[in-house]
Amino acid sequence: MTYPMTIAAFNDAIDESTITDHAKPMDSISREQAGTLYGLFQERVKRSPQHTAYRSYSHSRNEWYDTTWQQVALQVARWQDALASENLSRGDCVAINLKNCKEWVFFDQAAMGLGLVVVPLYPDDRPDSVAYILHDADVKLLFLQNAAQWRRLVPVITESHNIQRVIINNFDEETLSAPAVYAKTWLPENGGKLRDIDTEAQQLASIIYTSGTTGRAKGVMLSHHNMLSVAAASMQCTDLNDSDVFLSFLPLSHTFERTAGYYLPMMAGATIAYSRGIAQLAEDMQDIKPSIMIAVPRIFERIYCRLQTQLSSQSFVANGLFKATAKIGWKRFQYQQNKGRWHPTFLLWPILEKLVASKVHARLGGNIRLIVSGGAALSPPVSKLFIGLGFCLLQGYGLTETSPVISVNKPDSNDPVSVGKPIPGVSVMIGQNDELLTRGPGNMLGYWNNHKATAQMINADGWLHTGDQARIGSNGHIYITGRIKDILILSNGEKVPPGDIETAILMDDIFEQALVVGEGKPHLAALLVLNTDHWFRVAKELGLDAFNRNSLRNKTLNTMVIHRLKDLLHDFPAYAKIRRVVLILEPWTVENDLMTPTMKIKRSKVLTVHKAEIENMYG
Repeated sequence: MTYPMTIAAFNDAIDESTITDHAKPMDSISREQAGTLYGLFQERVKRSPQHTAYRSYSHSRNEWYDTTWQQVALQVARWQDALASENLSRGDCVAINLKNCKEWVFFDQAAMGLGLVVVPLYPDDRPDSVAYILHDADVKLLFLQNAAQWRRLVPVITESHNIQRVIINNFDEETLSAPAVYAKTWLPENGGKLRDIDTEAQQLASIIYTSGTTGRAKGVMLSHHNMLSVAAASMQCTDLNDSDVFLSFLPLSHTFERTAGYYLPMMAGATIAYSRGIAQLAEDMQDIKPSIMIAVPRIFERIYCRLQTQLSSQSFVANGLFKATAKIGWKRFQYQQNKGRWHPTFLLWPILEKLVASKVHARLGGNIRLIVSGGAALSPPVSKLFIGLGFCLLQGYGLTETSPVISVNKPDSNDPVSVGKPIPGVSVMIGQNDELLTRGPGNMLGYWNNHKATAQMINADGWLHTGDQARIGSNGHIYITGRIKDILILSNGEKVPPGDIETAILMDDIFEQALVVGEGKPHLAALLVLNTDHWFRVAKELGLDAFNRNSLRNKTLNTMVIHRLKDLLHDFPAYAKIRRVVLILEPWTVENDLMTPTMKIKRSKVLTVHKAEIENMYG
């Protein structure tokens, strides 16, 4: 294999002997300069070899450590040498099932540099679901976190699978049988030069399986151009630079994290710190002090609920001061957005910021300057509180099929109840049944081996059907109003979007999960999974046996829950009130096949599992 002169020059550029002590990161990289996702990586290494690319936690040393771009390049070259020895052909699929870490990047970039197609898998996905994806994509090589993952997969791997090599990242004493090997022994001790086979921008880069709430997952085909274009357009909507630090905790198998939390920071030259996990997130934020935070609404909802719980135990004065801060901060925000008038109370902000808002900022590391929420709708009370406390919180919107960003709010044009304006290069329109249609460079190539589903998703004119109902305001912002397939029609003809109600219910941290039912019924009811910790407290207060399932049907308990729901849903129309409930302690999870790996509840399966309880509610 021969390589163009530019690659040889690139390898010379990152040679240790040519790097000076005063080398500094340069400006951001454009889509044209990158060309491909692997080209983006190459350009970043050339520009800022000594800059910190990734920050990781060493459990053996109990400390954080940095990896520079030059060090990343040397590791990617090492991985390429190992991959090249596996007799893989350009276009072959290789899969990765790993928690967020720098090795995810090593594998991803090494594979793309060899023209391979990366198939990310969700770390918490069920073995049978993973086996289906491995077969459907005809995966030849699989990269796993540990031997335990492989043990769980072995029983569902059949002769129809074409896996010729399995790489295990974490080394332990367990002896592995072919085709599994530990990365430590599979990788060469030293890597050679970075390789490149002149990948085209329109070439398939990744197949990302959407974990649908019904039926088998579909493989979304995304090209280098798809994800690179969306990352570049998103760059124009935010102010990022090489001094920014991202804290990565959403799975890299999620397109939102991959594009906005991996490729976008690479474009800006920012540093990414990999969180140890959700359980250590609060501690990691204190250690890392990130400036940029990208997350799904549930993270902010949990913080919101925790703040509300803590406030309930505070004095009247402290409670009032907190609420006054949030209220005045919100009014200041509206004034700054040219949606309100100046008010004398704004003069109190410096004092309120010091006494109240700064304390909340400190709990998130004290350095946050930008928060982006995506993946699902963010509840207005949550966004209003965060913004009122002085956070720049922007809500965005998109689909895996659009790489994934369609729209996002900007700091100077932020309407929190909207999902912002389309990013540069993306067009939107309202189709039949108020469905939002979109067309842009991020639209997928199609579904892998599923031409019928592709034709249903993208029409002949290139407009992609999002499945979401929306309106476009006079200000150009997109307002999501419902989900076409998730509308409940009551027996009186009223149409109710359950998602909005479920989001409102989860503002009370006694509820861990919620699913509203009522299709064809005279009124709404709800299946509610209780937070275990809160359940023991409530059971004790009501004199109930927390370990007896019959306690969940206690009349006093159910009446108390109905009253809590009434308060939570006081802004909804009368027909959207919850009249009956089923209380549950066992959560809906990926393991019991009632939730997708992207944390979406499989409504139809939950309804089937709880069919008897639902019928009893309406009996």
